[in-house]
Amino acid sequence: MMSVKQVLSFAAAVAFAAAALPAAAQTVLNVNTALTTDDPMYAGLERMKANVEQRSAGKLQIRIFPGSQLGKDEDVLEQARAGANVAVLVDGGRLAPFVKEFGIMGAPYLVDNFEQVLRLQQSALFKGWVDKLRSAANLQVLSFDWFQGHRHMLTNTPVKVPADLKGVRVRTPGAPVWLETVRAMGATPTGMPWSEVYSALQTKVIDGAEAQHPAVYGARLYEVVKIITKTEHIYLITGIVTSRAWFDKLPADQQKILSEESFAAGRWASEATIASLADYEKKLREKGVTIVEIDKTPFKAATAGVYQTLGYSDLRKDVDKALGK
Repeated sequence: MMSVKQVLSFAAAVAFAAAALPAAAQTVLNVNTALTTDDPMYAGLERMKANVEQRSAGKLQIRIFPGSQLGKDEDVLEQARAGANVAVLVDGGRLAPFVKEFGIMGAPYLVDNFEQVLRLQQSALFKGWVDKLRSAANLQVLSFDWFQGHRHMLTNTPVKVPADLKGVRVRTPGAPVWLETVRAMGATPTGMPWSEVYSALQTKVIDGAEAQHPAVYGARLYEVVKIITKTEHIYLITGIVTSRAWFDKLPADQQKILSEESFAAGRWASEATIASLADYEKKLREKGVTIVEIDKTPFKAATAGVYQTLGYSDLRKDVDKALGK
């Protein structure tokens, strides 16, 4: 039991903390990511947090929750749809159930470089998808320029051509575009949350996975996989998505700050990722992982039909047009 002196000291501390808060009411956005704190994307989120809070004079604050602390991406999206003050760094595949067009963002070999990502996000085509997501799902895209790296195949057996993946159970996110891509590559897709991949590989529930270098290193998957085959089958483009209802209640100046800083931080984090990929390869090799360069032509050919399977053939043409291909 606290003494009277301790109670008074505690009360004084609470009063001091309350007095230190800005007079204006603060708005808080809780941002969820499956990634770890040493990922370049997390550094980007920290940069967004700092800049948003500085520009808004503390009226708009951001809290970051790594390692899916707020739940699976799909669950956080549902919270956002209900109007909660949450956002999630998420891929287009998980938005496809609401607006099908977003699924193409995770389709195989869609873009060639980050400049094309920026061009697509700024196109009228993409802005139309954003508007549809607002009306159809009560979700607001803040930015979609967070490049997390190329997705590669992670296994314990050599992979040179799609046939080498026959019968190999490969973890992938559960969205149709991911499942179909992995299936087209020759493997057996197994959907599960990222947080479960390490233990699933360790216990041989799955035989492999597919992911980008920063995520592999951050999750310590080098302890449970021996080979990374550089298929580069997906150029992992993600974005920050929040609640439309929550966003629309913000003052116009705070909406502007949040959108601008989300985009700026995404670009910064993407450039940091691109600059770090060679170093991640070096560190993974030092951990005993064999990284194999292959001819990607057979994998491009094998996955070309994914667009038709998912009904994206015409949309692919629209995207290519927007990219100037």
